[in-house]
Amino acid sequence: MNREVRIIGAPSDYGANRRGVDMGPSAIRYAGLADELERTGLTCTDAGDLTVPRAEERDPEEVQPTAGSAKFLKETREVCTALADEIAETITSGSFPLVLGGDHSIAIGSLNGSGRDEDVGAIWFDAHGDFNTPETSPSGNVHGMPLAAALGYGAFGDEPWASGNRVSESNVVLVGLRSLDEREKEDIRDSDMTAFTMSDIDERGTSEVVEEALDIATAGVDQIHVSFDMDWLEPNEAPGVGTPVRGGATYREAHTALEAVAERDDAEDVLRSLEFVEVNPVLDERNKTAELAVELAASALGKRVL
Repeated sequence: MNREVRIIGAPSDYGANRRGVDMGPSAIRYAGLADELERTGLTCTDAGDLTVPRAEERDPEEVQPTAGSAKFLKETREVCTALADEIAETITSGSFPLVLGGDHSIAIGSLNGSGRDEDVGAIWFDAHGDFNTPETSPSGNVHGMPLAAALGYGAFGDEPWASGNRVSESNVVLVGLRSLDEREKEDIRDSDMTAFTMSDIDERGTSEVVEEALDIATAGVDQIHVSFDMDWLEPNEAPGVGTPVRGGATYREAHTALEAVAERDDAEDVLRSLEFVEVNPVLDERNKTAELAVELAASALGKRVL
């Protein structure tokens, strides 16, 4: 990584059903993100946070008539449109966008910004598939829909703000799944994406799975977006998340995964954009999850033990 890193905060909690995740960007900064990246040898600029009105000031039931059940969809569109513009501008300027969430609905904007002018792949580190649509979601929470939205599924297919990108479904890889809705399972199986569960990691090991994920995500494209949901980890390691699921990645498995991304980036310049989402300080223990996000960001961007 030889580009300037531009830190972009997207403090949205419109997509989640538990308040507090909007404070995630501040918690990650407070945990020493810029200092840690600079110790790694990187140059950092902090672009601050996008302007995001508080969810309590908006009406969650004001949804688009054609969208079915999707809470705060208008507000999510506004945030994701602004984020996509910010990311696209950052890439055009020659800097590297490091996005801090916020709930995972912001990834709609991340994928649209990163994939606005180039064909890109994506690796999705998450306990969940995030492949529901307004028509299939049990909750209506958009943080369970960003991947389906960006790929144009359901009502999102008619929404350029959601699916107006050059992300090919065959270059999307989900890694470490362990909690899926029944309809979501079917849709993922029927898609052209590749999905690895935690069972695959148990059987094959983190390094082998992530290396294959990188091969698939970069097949026929030059660069990828990496989206890292902190609930990918075992809840004991990352307690400050809204939807924890037991049986997640260990501390070392998470670092190993992102070190593999960094090694591929060093060799082939594949990393186009990166985000960390779903840090909720209200649910955290002494900012442990935010501190871990800082460590993992450093690993993804090239920090090594030796």
